[in-house]
Amino acid sequence: MNITTTPKVSVIIPAYNAEKTIRETINSVLEQTYSNLELILINDGSTDETLELINEVKDSRLQVFSYPNGGLSMARNRGITHATGEYISFIDADDLWTYDKLELQLEAFKKSPEAGVAYSWTICVDNAGKHFHQGVKASFEGNVYKHLLVNNFIASGSNVLIRTEAVKSVGEFDITLKSCEDWDYWLRLAPNWKFVVVPKPQIIYRLSLGGMSSKVDVMEKYLLLVLERAFISAPLELQYLKSQGISNIYQYTSKLYFNQINTENAVQKASIRLWKGICLNPLNLLRKNTQVLVVKLLLIWLLTPKNASNIMKFISSVKAISDPRLRNS
Repeated sequence: MNITTTPKVSVIIPAYNAEKTIRETINSVLEQTYSNLELILINDGSTDETLELINEVKDSRLQVFSYPNGGLSMARNRGITHATGEYISFIDADDLWTYDKLELQLEAFKKSPEAGVAYSWTICVDNAGKHFHQGVKASFEGNVYKHLLVNNFIASGSNVLIRTEAVKSVGEFDITLKSCEDWDYWLRLAPNWKFVVVPKPQIIYRLSLGGMSSKVDVMEKYLLLVLERAFISAPLELQYLKSQGISNIYQYTSKLYFNQINTENAVQKASIRLWKGICLNPLNLLRKNTQVLVVKLLLIWLLTPKNASNIMKFISSVKAISDPRLRNS
């Protein structure tokens, strides 16, 4: 007699034209130290070799569903409809997990049975997968709503492990959002569910070196939209945080534009947003991240954008982390 074990964790990968990274992403899930999982891969209308590469994987835990292209949020929602686990996690088709990601997040739930969401620290990798850089390290737990209102410290849609009960309580990802849909989802979870953290880099977020200015413009538009919408429903006693949240958005997009300082247009956009952020919240000048951006701006004024860019790339490479899988982080 065959005994079927219901998977405890459902992992959802939305994949659209991800032939360059999809196998590595799948392996980072299937090689987890916690193995009682199902991997639900939503092929979101890929036109490259994504589906062929997926079909080469021989593991009974992998389920593949193909749909016409509907976008990231739609693909996640479709994955949720197939999920049977007690917990649900998402990972984008170009991101990676360390081997113990699920194991340690489940342990965090055991310590806090009332929690609905577990998250970990993130770390960033370049497109080549060679150089690693510090990501987001936050340690907020319990009621994290006010912290999420001013900053998406979860940092990545590939991060959280969520109780299925919590997923059902807030419904689907918003398919009208073309960016920042993950922050919107965490903000909907936070008022009613406690969060727990694994204080270890476990989410490896792949940076897009080919990011265009127009993409940053779109991200900024939706960051401001998500924030505005969140404060419509936020309680009166938290409304004072709104200017700080907007300031953080401008500082973040300023940083993204500074990464493209080889163009005069990007320098101008970065400078404007840095100034806006400081005006909205002058206390940001006490933060190291803001001070770094100010120094970058001074370098650009003193040097040509190209030379300033080269100096910053050199500094970044010196600080890069060389261990690609961070197994012992």
